[in-house]
Amino acid sequence: MSIHASAVIAPDARLGAGVRIGPYAVIEEDVVLGDACEIAAHAVIKRHTRIGARSRIAEHAVIGGDPQDFKFKADCVSYTEIGEDNWLREGVTVHRGSRDGSVTRLGNGCFLMAYSHVAHDCVVGNNVVMANTAGIAGEVVVHDRAFISAAVTVHQFCRIGRNAMIGLSAKVVQDALPFCITDGNPGRARGLNLVGLKRNGFGKDEIAALKLAYRMLYARVPLEQALAQMRSMGSAAVAEVADFIAGSRRGFAHPTR
Repeated sequence: MSIHASAVIAPDARLGAGVRIGPYAVIEEDVVLGDACEIAAHAVIKRHTRIGARSRIAEHAVIGGDPQDFKFKADCVSYTEIGEDNWLREGVTVHRGSRDGSVTRLGNGCFLMAYSHVAHDCVVGNNVVMANTAGIAGEVVVHDRAFISAAVTVHQFCRIGRNAMIGLSAKVVQDALPFCITDGNPGRARGLNLVGLKRNGFGKDEIAALKLAYRMLYARVPLEQALAQMRSMGSAAVAEVADFIAGSRRGFAHPTR
């Protein structure tokens, strides 16, 4: 364990083996750091935060801060839970839940680039990338291996599907489809995320099925009929897209006809 003499650490903070804490870092009360975590200079880990093993928090990041929510009460006990093997770069902010007992969650293996922001009560999956200054509002759900490009803004309560890619500076106000590229203002589905699919081991048959399902969304047939056709194709990925659309509360970013 390596702790700089200028770091300020609450007496009840629990630090795992091999933790490294840099100059002027602040670790507040009721914080748990897993083994081999690195907290860089001037980073602040706020109360009620749990960070898994081997995660790195860069300079001037603030993790577990109070929500930017008018309903939030100062005596609320809510949490921030960050998994293992994450890298949160300079100036990243992650806010804790906004209600008693609520949690903002970040999975494993995520990479949050400089000055990106995760708001209260969000659920972010595994291996998610958020580029510089990307921001997601309260209660957003981001599924595994999504890529959110720089300067993207995501409206509260939206969902970002698995292996989705959000284009540079997009404004996302509806759910972004799994396996697709969503881009523009407002964000619309622009096609499949073919590069991401190939990199993540999707075969030719699965990609062909997704292409066919994507074209079905253009068809001038009732949505329920299109979803039924998609579910009958025998493709797990296509069925995932259909279930994602059916479960939408805000509507989904439909392809532009």
